[in-house]
Amino acid sequence: MPSYFSEIKPIGYQGPQGKDALAYRYYDKDRMVLGKRMEDQLRFCVAWWHSFCNVGKDIFGDGTFERSWNKASDPMEMAKLRAESAFDFFTKLGVKYYAFHDRDIAPEGETPKASLENLRAMVDVLGKYQASTGVKLLWGTANLFGNKRYMSGGGSNPDPEVFAFGAAQIKAAMDATKALNGENYVLWGGREGYETLLNTNLKQEVEQLGRLLTMVVEYKHKIGFKGAILVEPKPCEPSKHQYDFDVATLYGFLRRFGLEKEVKANIESNHATLAGHTFEHEIATAFAYDIFGSIDMNRGDPLLGWDTDQFPNSLLDTTLAMYTIMKGGGFTTGGLNFDAKVRRQSTDPVDLFHAHVGAIDLTAHALLVAEKMIQDGALEKIVKDRYQGWSGALGQDILGGKANLETLSKHVLDKNQDVRPVSGRQEYIENLLNRFLVD
Repeated sequence: MPSYFSEIKPIGYQGPQGKDALAYRYYDKDRMVLGKRMEDQLRFCVAWWHSFCNVGKDIFGDGTFERSWNKASDPMEMAKLRAESAFDFFTKLGVKYYAFHDRDIAPEGETPKASLENLRAMVDVLGKYQASTGVKLLWGTANLFGNKRYMSGGGSNPDPEVFAFGAAQIKAAMDATKALNGENYVLWGGREGYETLLNTNLKQEVEQLGRLLTMVVEYKHKIGFKGAILVEPKPCEPSKHQYDFDVATLYGFLRRFGLEKEVKANIESNHATLAGHTFEHEIATAFAYDIFGSIDMNRGDPLLGWDTDQFPNSLLDTTLAMYTIMKGGGFTTGGLNFDAKVRRQSTDPVDLFHAHVGAIDLTAHALLVAEKMIQDGALEKIVKDRYQGWSGALGQDILGGKANLETLSKHVLDKNQDVRPVSGRQEYIENLLNRFLVD
């Protein structure tokens, strides 16, 4: 392993009274929470792209990070240096999963064959590190948005040659994910959208995306990939209108192409807020439609209207997300990926650790609060009582198809009484939630 993180000791658990900034106060990986070890319940994951490919550049300025793994002149040598540093980081952090785009781990070559050779070579490298460290691949994906060929999308591109290029790239990324025993494969449509309808055939592009996702599912079964296929919704940026706007839009798309039993959602917090939703809303919607798969944990800045990918820092927001996930049954093949990056001014190597340690500890704390909320049962009872009428004869007749407009009209006229509204008690419930957070 390289010496880049040589001054940093493995991160350990010190307990709530711990004073070390690089120690866990809440994340005790072996602690049992809701029937599972905390490590197994949370399934933390590090995003390769933000942590090891990010150079601190933004649209207004050059890179500010001077990372040793980004200084090699040969692209493949740089990829290997990143891998060395990445697995050193994972093991010192104590995280069992990582995630990547194909172009994160292996540089694009001058030809498609050269790109494939680079990817296969790096799969061998990563496989050896996985074997020696025990770190696993949560998911892989293909970058169909970075290269200029994808300026009008990959699957939604008006040129079928670009579509074919993207399909070949996805096949290679799926093969790499399977070879590394990845537990999921993700499709993120970074540019699967449009800027203006004046040059766009929307129906045509949606049909293309449906065909591409169908191909992915077919190939999954052909190669015997046992992981889940996930799609990550995002409403905008870089495209003004993206076809996978939110979880509900994704579900409609999956139903349109008969894929709702084959594909699940990878939900990102910052994407949820860009769509005008809360993170927990998108998670709850995915559970309601039975397409919950995995999450990308981060946050946006409420004063900035774009995807800032900051590390989470709100106990309230994170608790609501963890409570919703745990109520839904928790993760299966998915996990909690920190799709977040340190700020451009955070230039020291140790800042990567501070960012992840803080986010891991925050999420572990939120999980413990969610456990208290679930075990107490007060919030769940409020919801159950509010909908108790639907368990009665009238509610069951409506849901079971025995009632219609005529029978319901007769029911109302026979009673001949107004219906009094019942308080939703929102303020009381929010106060109760706050007590869980501080007790």
